[in-house]
Amino acid sequence: MAETVNGLYKAELIDRHGPWRTVDEAELATAAWVHFWNTRRLHSACADVPPAEYEAAYHSLQATSEAA
Repeated sequence: MAETVNGLYKAELIDRHGPWRTVDEAELATAAWVHFWNTRRLHSACADVPPAEYEAAYHSLQATSEAA
C-alpha cells in the first residue's frame, strides 16, 4: 500500500505541480497534499467519506458504546 500512496503522491503532486525552486516549497506542497489526502479526499473503503471524518465517526461510536 505504501508504494501505491507514493505513486499517487508523485503523480498528483510532484509530476503535475513541480518543479519547485526550493526544498521549502516542495515541503509546503507536500504538507498541503497530505492534509488533503487525510481530510478531504473521498475513499471508497471508508463509505466514500474522507478518512479523518470516518475515523472521527468511529471513535464517536466507540465512546458511545463504552458509555452505555
